[in-house]
Amino acid sequence: MTGVAYSLFAGQPLTILGSTGPVLVFEKILFKFCSDYDLSYLSLRTSIGLWTAFLCLLLVATDASSMVCYITRFTEEAFASLICIIFIYEALQKLVHLGELYPINMHNQLNNLTSYTCQCSPPVNASAELLQKWSRSNFSSENFQWDELTVKDCKERQGQFVGSACGRDGPYVPDVLFWSVILFFTTFFLSSFLKQFKTKRYFPTKVRSTISDFAVFLTIMIMVLLDYLVGVPSPKLDVPDRFQPTSNTRGWLISPLGTNPWWTLLAAAVPALLCTILIFMDQQITAVIVNRKENKLKKGCGYHLDLLVVAVMLGVCSIMGLPWFVAATVLSISHVNSLKLESGCAAPGEQPKFLGIIEQRVTGFMIFVLMGCSVFMTSALKLIPMPVLYGVFLYMGASSLKGIQLFDRIKLFGMPSKHQSDLIYLRYVPLWKVHVFTVVQLTCLIVLWAIKASTAAVVFPMMVLALVFIRKLLDFCFTKRELSWLDDLIPESKKKKDDDKKKKEKEDAQGMLEDVEDEPPYDQGNVFNFPTKNLKGRVDPSEVNISDEMAKSGIWKSMNCDSSRALRRSSSSQEKLQSVQINVESEDGRRVVDAETSL
Repeated sequence: MTGVAYSLFAGQPLTILGSTGPVLVFEKILFKFCSDYDLSYLSLRTSIGLWTAFLCLLLVATDASSMVCYITRFTEEAFASLICIIFIYEALQKLVHLGELYPINMHNQLNNLTSYTCQCSPPVNASAELLQKWSRSNFSSENFQWDELTVKDCKERQGQFVGSACGRDGPYVPDVLFWSVILFFTTFFLSSFLKQFKTKRYFPTKVRSTISDFAVFLTIMIMVLLDYLVGVPSPKLDVPDRFQPTSNTRGWLISPLGTNPWWTLLAAAVPALLCTILIFMDQQITAVIVNRKENKLKKGCGYHLDLLVVAVMLGVCSIMGLPWFVAATVLSISHVNSLKLESGCAAPGEQPKFLGIIEQRVTGFMIFVLMGCSVFMTSALKLIPMPVLYGVFLYMGASSLKGIQLFDRIKLFGMPSKHQSDLIYLRYVPLWKVHVFTVVQLTCLIVLWAIKASTAAVVFPMMVLALVFIRKLLDFCFTKRELSWLDDLIPESKKKKDDDKKKKEKEDAQGMLEDVEDEPPYDQGNVFNFPTKNLKGRVDPSEVNISDEMAKSGIWKSMNCDSSRALRRSSSSQEKLQSVQINVESEDGRRVVDAETSL
């Protein structure tokens, strides 16, 4: 619902919404707080969501989105890097967690594999509660064959697993962990390979572009088929069978009060303020990244309208007990990258040129329509192995790190000068100052991560906002010129191209001046080799004479003069011009140059 509404009515439909990592951190803190103080989590969450929606509407009404001008590359890259690292860390953490669910039997001996067993047996000390449960179900432990029970039945009857092939929670399941690792890394590398397939030399351009555009989808399909053919029982995606609320104790709508005291409705405004800061920063930083100059977007931005749609749908999702959707940085970057338009290669080996982004609302709209239709495709979704999804998360996090200037500057710490790339900021900023700027930004990133992972995570939204103020403090340590190269939103390639162009023009002008000094001022055809391209000022034609033939020949048309009359020479064609009088005046009429130059 949120995604469809955003795609239809938002100002920047290229942004993709999702339940982001920082929002998840906030909700985990809120859930722990409700568990500690015996409060209804969903009701308190609804109250906070409604307050947050109201505060976001106030931000829209007071033109607060104009503060995005203070979100520079420093803040943007620190936040985007944090989201990418969360994606990578969570993917690797989930893979490690599979090692706990499916441990490896480290005590096997190949010659004794036939003697390893793990069977179910009755509990040694059955509690009175367990005995009553057995009696109610007419179950007798003495007259039952425990060793014939399956793993599921043994766990339901709270039996014990005994044998050399038993792990902590049951029998060892062979091959699952290793197969999961294979699926995980194969998904990552295959997605990266197929994404770069459009630069390969095989197949027509249309085929290569299609494979590149649907790289992740093709990878998932290939890995699902491979997992089905191999047959190892890898963990699959767990989805509900029916379209209904996740709990039988709740309905489709959530009361903001519920079983909580009445004062929680008012007290919810305090955490809602923190949540508002988080929603605002998450939404606007992602929008700034999408609206970068390097994307060459033709359509203007719509920060106010975007936040308005997010605020309205935030209130709707809170009442229904649904996740809070806000602009997702990694998903938005991936969406924009998939819509890049490049020129066709005319010559063999010629690299395609970036032309811009295909700006439309269709892809975002269809993405969320298909997400809504997924509730009717649960039977197919259950076939997707979880390690494949973890590999997709790793790919999305790693691919989004490309183009973040922070990581390019981190690599400079261990790189000798002769191996450093021709980066534009290295031309104008001393290397030690580049390192200082990088250390400050990296320290902010580490502090953000430490706060997110600690018990002080409740102040995480404030720390994200503090990045803007930390960036302003750098104005006292760096000059404006240095910050314009280190923290400017103009893309690196464009700045380097403009700088090279200026250098080339300067070298051409110097070359022309050197040619003028070496050559005579006129030749037999009465043609002057005079560098008039960069001449600025006023030439008084009454003080200089040139022949009528030269005035007719059009030689002086390129001269930057206020008078359309040509310089004239005396009527005698044999008489040589000795000097030129130059008068240059400022706008207020004051004469700043009054010189006579010999030729």
